[in-house]
Amino acid sequence: MANVCVFCASSRILDARWLALATETGVELARRGHTLVSGGGCVGMMGAVADGARAAGGRTIGVIPQPLVDLEVADLAADELLVTDGMASRKTLMVDKSDAFVTLPGGLGTLDELFEVWTTATLTLHAKPMVLVDTDGFYRPLLDWLGTLADRHFLKPAGLDLLMVADSVPAALDLLDARLT
Repeated sequence: MANVCVFCASSRILDARWLALATETGVELARRGHTLVSGGGCVGMMGAVADGARAAGGRTIGVIPQPLVDLEVADLAADELLVTDGMASRKTLMVDKSDAFVTLPGGLGTLDELFEVWTTATLTLHAKPMVLVDTDGFYRPLLDWLGTLADRHFLKPAGLDLLMVADSVPAALDLLDARLT
């Protein structure tokens, strides 16, 4: 099927429900025959999504910069682990290796990755589908604020429409699957 990149938190101190959401995402990707592309870490939600995918028989590709490998947070169980020289080259390679993107709850790194792929899509540098999983309204304040950017003409409504939003993992993957076929 497709290589689906998942952006999510790598924090080691998250509430268990976020780790469960990540595991569910990995399992569902594998169940649908997709390959997971991740940031190549073995901690937090990033580790959980990869573990979930492998537990369900899925293939995983991790992309991680050397400094994080040196910190011993690399997903050494990945089917393919690609090591880059830095964060910028990591994002570029993740985008190149992926056919679609799912963003789960996360912090600054997750938002950085989301905005990178979203910005390049608005510039028509790629036409890969992107979906934001807004479980329990996690991203609602951000989405509301982004809507004001379009209202003020800082963002074209068509650009805003490029990012699909779903409230669950199955709904998010249904949206992606519909766009990928």
